[in-house]
Amino acid sequence: MSPVFPMLTVLTMFYYICLRRRTRTATRGEMMNNHRTIESNNRTSHLNAEVVQYAKEVVDFSSHYGSENSMSYTMWNLAGVPNVFPSSGDFTQTAVFRTYGTWWDQCPSASLPFKRTPPNFQSQDYVELTFEQQVYPTAVHVLETYHPGAVIRILACSANPYSPSPPAEVRWEILWSERPTKVNASQARQFKPCIKQINFPTNLIRLEVNSSLLDYYTELDAVVLHGMKDKPVVSLKASLVDMNDLEDDAYEEKDGCGMDNLNKKFSSAVLREGPNNGYFDKLPYELVQLILNHLTLPDLCRLAQTCKLLNQHCCDPLQYIHLNLQPYWAKLNDTSLEFLQPRCTLVQWLNLSWTGNRGFISVAGFSRFLKVCGSELVRLELSCSHFLNETCVEAISEMCPNLQDLNLSSCDKLPPQAFNHIAKLCSLKRLVLYRTKVEQTALLSILNFCSELQHLSLGSCVMIEDYDVIASMVGAKCKKLRTLDLWRCKNITENGIAELASGCPLLEELDLGWCPTLQSSTGCFARLARQLPNLQKLFLTANRSVCDTDIEELACNCTRLQQLDILGTRMVSPASLRKLLESCKDLSLLDVSFCSQIDNRAVLELNASFPKVFIKKSFTQ
Repeated sequence: MSPVFPMLTVLTMFYYICLRRRTRTATRGEMMNNHRTIESNNRTSHLNAEVVQYAKEVVDFSSHYGSENSMSYTMWNLAGVPNVFPSSGDFTQTAVFRTYGTWWDQCPSASLPFKRTPPNFQSQDYVELTFEQQVYPTAVHVLETYHPGAVIRILACSANPYSPSPPAEVRWEILWSERPTKVNASQARQFKPCIKQINFPTNLIRLEVNSSLLDYYTELDAVVLHGMKDKPVVSLKASLVDMNDLEDDAYEEKDGCGMDNLNKKFSSAVLREGPNNGYFDKLPYELVQLILNHLTLPDLCRLAQTCKLLNQHCCDPLQYIHLNLQPYWAKLNDTSLEFLQPRCTLVQWLNLSWTGNRGFISVAGFSRFLKVCGSELVRLELSCSHFLNETCVEAISEMCPNLQDLNLSSCDKLPPQAFNHIAKLCSLKRLVLYRTKVEQTALLSILNFCSELQHLSLGSCVMIEDYDVIASMVGAKCKKLRTLDLWRCKNITENGIAELASGCPLLEELDLGWCPTLQSSTGCFARLARQLPNLQKLFLTANRSVCDTDIEELACNCTRLQQLDILGTRMVSPASLRKLLESCKDLSLLDVSFCSQIDNRAVLELNASFPKVFIKKSFTQ
């Protein structure tokens, strides 16, 4: 046979694989105007009219800028018709996440990243929305009104939140995904990514965002879901295939979010035996372990099925000391945890954030897993893990005696009595309770017994009755405290600030944003500046009473300051800011948005004199 024919056969098979993959996955970028796409011919019946609907309800989210007791800057603004679009600018009627840029990763409270996080998982926040009717989605439009470009993934769920009976199976499918990209314009836009077709109807859509490349908070106004009531008949005509689209992407493969392999037992009975292990059996055990340390978790699971030698290496508990399961939230379930269990006897860092919701992880499954891996656990991330209940928190307190870092951020379904068990974790150094229902009695008990705390987040904890009492206990018991988040605490006064300043001299970061009961006239901000010389980050957001005296005290006493937010003050002049910038050589972020004395000309002059400092002056409506 001529050698040409095998080559043609190989090329034909390769082209066929390309086309199969292309029909399976969503195209990156704006597909309709790009020659890289497969041309699609939607032949649908006129009776199957397209349904266009706005979100009915916001059912879950990871964070928001606003308060739990109002609508301003909250995720709940995404429900219903647009409030602002097509206008551009900073509007309180929009949905705003709590962070932007890289500033939060550069402050003292920032946690170290987990090893083995897949490079294509870059989501930082999410919001889930329900719609009135289940449809087969044909388009999802996001109305962005300020600093667009944060949305990086859109997913659809098979479960109907309004169904009276629980679904037999819950599936998440990615409709569209893209890596974070910089959008240079801050004006409003209607974001219309080209989405993948799925084989089930949905009325539950999830947006995931990454705001790290933004110059300011992104603001979203509404989400529009287009779709067909009946499954459309699609005819695909093959066109040009871009070689760049053949790269491996665990989020766009047929196994969804890369966790299916975790749900298969590593049966050594089907693995090859014998000396044919390449050169791996000639390498020292430690060197092979070091090589495998660079693989992601799904890759480890795949490699473990190749031969007995690599199965032994891939199942070694030393490979699972840092275990980040957050990227696989859409697939992780009790079965996954059960198969991982034997490998997690030495795990020290465990990230289960966003996982287990809608019945994926049971209380019993979590408790069994913790019984095996809890003894060595030092760090446990459980942000937005809504499967948690009091039994789970009690299990953590009993099975994790060495725990130092606990994150329960946005676990807003956790009942108040569950937090009483945290007081048993006497070795805690970091505790994040942002947007939880922790009550004052439980928190006082935690502070009394957890005297080693260095990082404490109490932002948006609306069940606390008297923050002055909390501040007094923090000052008395937490002498090692370095960072404290009191974002939107509703009733702290100058008395609580005095207790904090005198009792916690090591404080490097303090967030007092949107604390309306603090007044500069009492001298509380000047006292902070004089008694906390190590401050690197200070947020006094939306406190209109901050004045030149406070800024000058910071310039004299807090020369290590790196981030300062005084958004909304009416009493700070450009002259005092110049003194601050001349004194604080490490200052990198200065937010003077809506400061009435700081006009655009003043900002331009300060920028010219101090080019290394990011001085933010938000656009005024």
